[in-house]
Amino acid sequence: MSAKSRVGVKEVAEEAGVSVATVSRALRGLHHVNDDTRLRIIEAAEKLKYPIPQTSAKKIYGRTNSIGVIAPFVARWYFAQVINGAEQALREAGLDLLLYNFSQMKGRERLFQHQMLKGRVDGLIVISVPPTEEEFDSMLSLGIPVSLVGMHHDRCSSVAIDDVTAARTATQHLVNQGHKKIGLISGSPHDPFNFSVPQDRRNGFMQVLAESGLEWVPTREVYGDFTMHGASRAVDDLLARPNRPTAIFAQSDEMALGALQAFRRHGLKVPDDISIIGFDGHEMSEFSDLTTIEQQPSLMGEMAAWSIMERLKAPKSELHSITLPTTLIVRNSTRRLTEHES
Repeated sequence: MSAKSRVGVKEVAEEAGVSVATVSRALRGLHHVNDDTRLRIIEAAEKLKYPIPQTSAKKIYGRTNSIGVIAPFVARWYFAQVINGAEQALREAGLDLLLYNFSQMKGRERLFQHQMLKGRVDGLIVISVPPTEEEFDSMLSLGIPVSLVGMHHDRCSSVAIDDVTAARTATQHLVNQGHKKIGLISGSPHDPFNFSVPQDRRNGFMQVLAESGLEWVPTREVYGDFTMHGASRAVDDLLARPNRPTAIFAQSDEMALGALQAFRRHGLKVPDDISIIGFDGHEMSEFSDLTTIEQQPSLMGEMAAWSIMERLKAPKSELHSITLPTTLIVRNSTRRLTEHES
C-alpha cells in the first residue's frame, strides 16, 4: 500500500464520525469513551483494516481477562479451598485470577469505597464477606458480574450451604448419642467483618438444644476465632471451668483439631472422656478420625467462577442462587453415652 493510500487515525475518525482524540483514547483502551462510540470506532478500524495493537486489544474490547476474588483471609483452609476451586476453573477457561485480600477494616474500606477494582477485572467473586448495601451498590456500579460464595443476595448469583441446618445436624448427632451437657466452640464474639456463618451455626445449635429440652449453660461456650491455636487456648479455659461438657460442637474442623490437642494436653481421651464434632470436611479431619459436617468449598469456588463466565458470555442470563448439601461424616471422635454416663 502506498503512503498516499495508507489508512491512519484520521481516516478512522472520519469513518466513525468522531474526533482523532476520541479514536486515540478508544484504541488505547482508556475508559473515557462510552461503549457505543468505542464499538463504532472498532468497526471503522476493522473496515479500513487499520491495525489494532495487540497489547491493548483486551482493553479495547472491554475485557481484562481477569476475575477478581475478594477474601478476608487466604491462609485459612476454607478460603484457600474456595480460591483454589475458582482458580482452576478460570485457568481452564484462559482467565486470570486477581486476589484482593484484606484482614483489617481499612483494607475493606479502600477496596469497596475507593473503587480499586474499576477497569481491572471483568467479574468479581466475593467469599463470605457480607457486603453492606452501600458496598453492594458500589460493586454493582462497576457494571461487571458479581458472584457470592457462602451467602445469598437477590441482586447477584451465589452459592452457599445452609449453615443453620448443617449445625442442627451436628448438634442432633450429639443429642442422639445421649449427650445432655454439650459445649460450643464459636468464632469471635467481636467480629469486625460481620460474618453470618458463626451466628447461623450457633442458631442451629441452640435450636436443637431447645427442641430437645436441654438446658443451655453459657459457661460451656468458648471462642476459638476459627483457628487451631485459638481453639486450643479456649478449650484450656473451658476445661478449667466446673461442670465440664461431655461433648463439644466446634464450628470448624480447624477449631476441632485445636481442641483435640488441648484434650491430649489435659490427659483426656477422645471419645472415652469427651466427644467432639467439627464442621467443614478438612482433609486433616480424616487423619484425626474426627466426626464432621462435610461441605465442598472447592466446588463452591468452581461454581462461582462458572457463573461469572456464563454472565460474561450472556450478560442478561438468569441469576442463580444455589444451596449445596452437606454430609454428616461419623468417625471415632464421638460415641454414645451409657444411661449412667448421661
